[in-house]
Amino acid sequence: MEGGKPNLALVYQAVQALYHDPDPTGKERASVWLGELQRSMYAWEISDQLLQLKQDVESCYFAAQTMKMKIQTSFYELPPETHNALRDSLLTHIQNLKDLSPIIVTQLALAIADLALQMASWKGCVHTLIEKYNNDISSMPFLIEILTVLPEEVHSRSLRIGANRRTEIIEDLAYYSSTVVTLLTTCVEKTGNDEKMLIKVFRCLGSWFNLGVLDSNFMASNQLLMVLFQVLQRDETTTNLHEAASDCVCSALYAIENVDTNMALALQLFQGVLTLETAYHMAVAREDLDKVLNYCRIFTELCETFLETTVRSPGQGMGDLRTLELLLICAGHPQYEVVEISFNFWYRLGEHLYKISDVALHSIFRPYIQRLLHCLARHCQLDPDHEGIPEDTDDFGEFRMRVSDLVKDVIFLVGSMECFAQLYSTLKEGNPPWEVTEAVLFIMAAIAKSVDPFHLDQNTVYVKMKNNPTLTEVLQQVVLLPENVHMAVRYTSIELVGEMSEVVDRNPRFLDPVLNYLMKGLRDKPLASAAAKAIHNICSVCRDHMAQHFQGLLDIARSLDSFALSTEAAVGLLKGTALVLARLPLEKIAECLSDLCAVQVMALKKLLAEESTNGKSADPTVWLDRLAVIFRHTNPIVENGQTHPCQKVIQEIWPVLSETLNTHQADNRIVERCCRCLRFAVRCVGKGSASLLQPLVTQMVSVYQVYPHSCFLYLGSILVDEYGMEEGCRQGLLDMLQALCMPTFQLLEQPNGLRNHPDTVDDLFRLATRFVQRSPVTLLSSSIIVHIIQCAIAATSLDHRDANCSVMKFVRDLIHSGVANDHEEDFEVRKQLIGQAMEQHGQQLITQLMHSCCFCLPPYTLPDVAEVLWEIMVFDRPTFCRWLENALKGLPKETSGGAVTVTHKQLTDFHKQVTSAEECKQVCWAIREFTRLFR
Repeated sequence: MEGGKPNLALVYQAVQALYHDPDPTGKERASVWLGELQRSMYAWEISDQLLQLKQDVESCYFAAQTMKMKIQTSFYELPPETHNALRDSLLTHIQNLKDLSPIIVTQLALAIADLALQMASWKGCVHTLIEKYNNDISSMPFLIEILTVLPEEVHSRSLRIGANRRTEIIEDLAYYSSTVVTLLTTCVEKTGNDEKMLIKVFRCLGSWFNLGVLDSNFMASNQLLMVLFQVLQRDETTTNLHEAASDCVCSALYAIENVDTNMALALQLFQGVLTLETAYHMAVAREDLDKVLNYCRIFTELCETFLETTVRSPGQGMGDLRTLELLLICAGHPQYEVVEISFNFWYRLGEHLYKISDVALHSIFRPYIQRLLHCLARHCQLDPDHEGIPEDTDDFGEFRMRVSDLVKDVIFLVGSMECFAQLYSTLKEGNPPWEVTEAVLFIMAAIAKSVDPFHLDQNTVYVKMKNNPTLTEVLQQVVLLPENVHMAVRYTSIELVGEMSEVVDRNPRFLDPVLNYLMKGLRDKPLASAAAKAIHNICSVCRDHMAQHFQGLLDIARSLDSFALSTEAAVGLLKGTALVLARLPLEKIAECLSDLCAVQVMALKKLLAEESTNGKSADPTVWLDRLAVIFRHTNPIVENGQTHPCQKVIQEIWPVLSETLNTHQADNRIVERCCRCLRFAVRCVGKGSASLLQPLVTQMVSVYQVYPHSCFLYLGSILVDEYGMEEGCRQGLLDMLQALCMPTFQLLEQPNGLRNHPDTVDDLFRLATRFVQRSPVTLLSSSIIVHIIQCAIAATSLDHRDANCSVMKFVRDLIHSGVANDHEEDFEVRKQLIGQAMEQHGQQLITQLMHSCCFCLPPYTLPDVAEVLWEIMVFDRPTFCRWLENALKGLPKETSGGAVTVTHKQLTDFHKQVTSAEECKQVCWAIREFTRLFR
């Protein structure tokens, strides 16, 4: 903080402004200033003083929160000799402030817990805290608060205490866990029915269950377990207490996931939960939705815990199928939020049974799934007074999508053909209200794709159903639906037809009536987007049959904006049209493609003309996206030597795209869409776009000097991919790379440049990787390679999924080009050039990689790092061993709290595991284990 330590009056003023200033800019200024204070060294002393003065809730809350934050993120700032004083002062503050506000107590409890976890010299902290405070009933609330957050913080992401310290702490907490439970039991005995205290006790117990350190035999016979179930059985239990008790039971059930090793506790919980059925019915009768949801959570957690037992021995012991009955009772509740809680369990049950694939076992669970599907179909019904189409973006719409996904996952247990036929018969035989019809059609649409016309029935007799009467009859009936049925029924029936495109493909006689039906929908505003999506599906699946209808598709495409389509639906229709276009005879494709593109090109020309006359800039992205989808999906089969039919069209369109790019060169969003369109155009015709190469590269480079949009780098990588193998293009492409690199390096060398521009990092290394793949010697012999490698080494620590992946892939592929003897004549040259590069950068690269893995990168990036290390090792194992040893020597061996981060043995073991690995995945496992020591 500039200007030295601020005085307390100023800090008070800023805190008051933060909470009470009516002017938002005043609040913002105070927030920025206090943020700077929190990051400074003065924060320790000032927080301590504010807590001592205890002037008001706001200043104490700010101070307590600052203390917690400093201990979490900046503990290294304090010399070890101050740790004891800090601990004593925090304990004094929490005692003095215990009645001021619960949120302050929580912040201070977190600060104390985080200190205990990092401060290696504070041995047996649980024991010392209980000794100090357990006889004073007024200290009990904050003592329990500390004991609640302590186990929660053990796996906190903001504390990098390392695996060694974490193991030590967990062993310590396990040792004292029964002391904590005894304290909680005594506390309940002393305070009786004090609801606030009971809630605290249950939260604390749940926290210790979650850490997995409680002795299950000790807990099985513990009084607290009885108290928990008594609270949940009592009708008069309040909502807050009910929720705390439910959370605690769920934590206990989760903790005994491995049932066989926790038999006594498992049995107690199993029997305890089964007693709650009556209480559930009582909550339903009282319309207490909060409690109903809690019971359903408990029942679901019970089923999840005993899933394997249930599948292994259904109906026996703790595989008792009453657990599934409980979930089906919940599924019968009128509110859909209740059944939704159990979805993950049903999905997992389906997954388990699918893997086992045992007909007899499936038949035990089939009736339960049938009942579930019956409930789900009912829950999917819209309100009888609903008007218009079903909403798919509100909560209920999202619930229906989740139902659709679940049904797809479990339908195999019932048999999709039977289910489909059964659903259809309910429509055919009865005359149900519209909302029932719509829900049945919705479930039919979910399973339509999995109805196999070559169907193995349950007795595994092969029944050939090429023209299965149900499937074809459904299609026939749906397309005959009168236009006066409810709009939602028409909407869902259109979705069903789209899902049945494979039936249409096998029965082409239905193509005309289906298309006529969908065209009616396309002209009806609320149904237009659904109909467009269905036509897109039919085009994708029935490409050959649709060729005869191409003229009709072209007519729709020409007047696309006369239909009320969402952007996505319009693009989908064009995609379908392009897929069919690619199946036309080659001589017709050029003319038809030109027709298909004409509307979009005319629109772009019109925008450019308006711009030049009145200077107003209009957004061309709709037209660019439509052109992009046409180029992307027009992929006819072209024999060698034939001119690509799309080549001429793309050459004609280039001037318009070039001018659009120039006009909007400052707008990243529009430039990105231009580049995307050009990327698909180049991909569409491949080498056929050679005449565009020179003008395109020239324009990209000139715009990039002024506006460094990263999409130009991406487009460059596409050009290298297409032309990098052509001898005559290599130098031009290298010149392009060098010209693009200069502004890129300037951008990335700014303060926080890599972090602020991850897209640029991602696209730069995609481009460099394409060069390595297509023309490694060109790149390795150039002067730019040194700068690219230096940039890659700096970017290995970047915690951004795509950018980091691109950097690692570049380094891996670069080194691999000197390892992989593909019998090309340039292999020896490549090997020599890689050798020189490694000599220059190898040690720095490995040191940086090890540092990044231990301190910067999330675990999901480690397989990529392992691949890089593996390639370096394959290239030159003896040198790699030396480099790795040096890198490991530079890692810190202790935390700032005095705990051992990594022992000498752990370092030598890791070195040996990596250097003696015989395949890459062994390196990956070793890094995974090793980096846990620093997390």
